[in-house]
Amino acid sequence: MAEESAITPFAAAGTAVSEVKRRLHSFESELARIRSGVIVEVKDIKHAIIAEETGACCVLLSEPIHRGILRMPDPLLFKEIKKVVSIPVIVKIRVGHFVEAQILDSVGVRHFDESDKASAADDQNFINKHKFKDSYFVCGCRNLGEALRRIKEGAAMVKTQGDMSSSSGNIAETLRNVRSVMGEIRYLHNMNDDEVFAFSKKIAAPYDLVKETKELGRLPAIHYAAGGIVTPADAALMMQLGCDGIFLGSEIFDYPNHRDRLRGMIKAVRNYNNPEVLAEG
Repeated sequence: MAEESAITPFAAAGTAVSEVKRRLHSFESELARIRSGVIVEVKDIKHAIIAEETGACCVLLSEPIHRGILRMPDPLLFKEIKKVVSIPVIVKIRVGHFVEAQILDSVGVRHFDESDKASAADDQNFINKHKFKDSYFVCGCRNLGEALRRIKEGAAMVKTQGDMSSSSGNIAETLRNVRSVMGEIRYLHNMNDDEVFAFSKKIAAPYDLVKETKELGRLPAIHYAAGGIVTPADAALMMQLGCDGIFLGSEIFDYPNHRDRLRGMIKAVRNYNNPEVLAEG
């Protein structure tokens, strides 16, 4: 696999599974910090501070106003949040909108989320992430082929998505898509080497990444889940299925006891195989 597109793989819950070539980025230490955990979507400084205080490994900054198409947030808000938190800050941009990425890159953003197809600027042409040498991108997927296509474009993290509508609490689609991705990986891992090329054509994914996924037995990138995850049991379910972590939507701050809910979700991700701890909430 070409060095420029190689990505350090992590096993579920952050355990390294193989020593492979990887890109050397200036943000490498920050990327390692989010290889397992909870990423919380925030829309202001107050919520970013709460997310860090309760144990989030990262925050995702999105536009504060929910009207019409979501666009990149105010670059000044990013700067203000970076001043008050020590955890990485990912900034949401529209799918395919490389100029939004250029603008944010110019003000110091190094972590981008290009995953929300509901607000896509160009859903046929994703950003060429290799052009942003000192940055990493998060991209969404719903199946293995889509995940590997985004990784080939330069994504360092993928999130398997389900129902992303605010406050839906519907985990069914996310669960279905995570099971689909994991099932395809298991099928691939047990496949005869001679069948891999045909399988890569079937799922419309780059052969080199399909082959690497077979060898690793997992995605060659950090893998999170997002959509409808609203309880500690939901969070633990995603982790037990093999995800490295989860995304939580900003609607969690609508609850009067949002600090306790956040702590409970983060605790569940850290103790996902311990039912006694999960029962404590």
